[in-house]
Amino acid sequence: MLRRPGFNLHLRPVEALPQFDAARQAAVLQLLDDGSAPVRQALLAYLTAVGSPAEPFLRHIASGTDRPLAGHAAWYLQELKFNDPVAEFRGFIRSLNYELETGALLLARTVAPRLDIGACCAELDAIAARCRELIAEPSSRREKCRLLNRVLFHEWGFRGDQEHYNDPRNSLLDQVLSRRKGIPISLSIVYLLVAERLDLDLQPVALPGHFLVACFAEGAPFFIDPFDQGLFRSREEVLALLRSNQIEPQAGDLARTPVREVLCRSCRNLVKHYGEAGDTVRARLFASFIEEFDAAYAR
Repeated sequence: MLRRPGFNLHLRPVEALPQFDAARQAAVLQLLDDGSAPVRQALLAYLTAVGSPAEPFLRHIASGTDRPLAGHAAWYLQELKFNDPVAEFRGFIRSLNYELETGALLLARTVAPRLDIGACCAELDAIAARCRELIAEPSSRREKCRLLNRVLFHEWGFRGDQEHYNDPRNSLLDQVLSRRKGIPISLSIVYLLVAERLDLDLQPVALPGHFLVACFAEGAPFFIDPFDQGLFRSREEVLALLRSNQIEPQAGDLARTPVREVLCRSCRNLVKHYGEAGDTVRARLFASFIEEFDAAYAR
């Protein structure tokens, strides 16, 4: 327990912590400028247990006019390693240094700031490790993709979410990994990230109204539909799919899609799905990311 005259703050296990309400914020404020090591260590442990609700409170103080107190708040923010996921994703967009796994995880963190990136990567590693157990070299890329299909869609149970297609969680990598269902683009991202771990040269292909994974490196190109349990399609079958949806194929429809456009398309989906869910704040947030992508590309 931290104690100062007229003030008590009990430290409890995180699962038993009460709401970080105004009274507890006032209590923390009284201790914030105490420089003694025992108080700092105890207060740091308490704020760690409080977790994300402590972040806006500390940021408000850190930006205030009481500069000595702001300095103490900044110290706790640094020690707690709180950061701004939205600013971090904007920085990624502006960097023009686009890598699919990093971008997909940073995008997901804008919705779930406490997302465990290590756990997401470990899940992808585990899927790839299981594929390696099954691959007998020499194997063609098509044979390796068949094994990837077996692991991803049968052993791990990933599937297209046809029942709740517009659920925003279907576009967020961490949620797709934990729920094992998604939409064409998010399942394609999972497929590509596992393939990358297997040194399997596959590419994203953003069709009008659908999303596929393609292999261009071996003879005639073939296409994989992760939303349809990894169904293989030939070039002619993909063109026929577009025509069946009253879409006249264009020359670039079957070309590799840049990572920038993959992530931007994910943002467009989230604008639509959050808008339909009535979450206008997040819809506007992802619309602003699209504007950032467009501005960065224009530069």
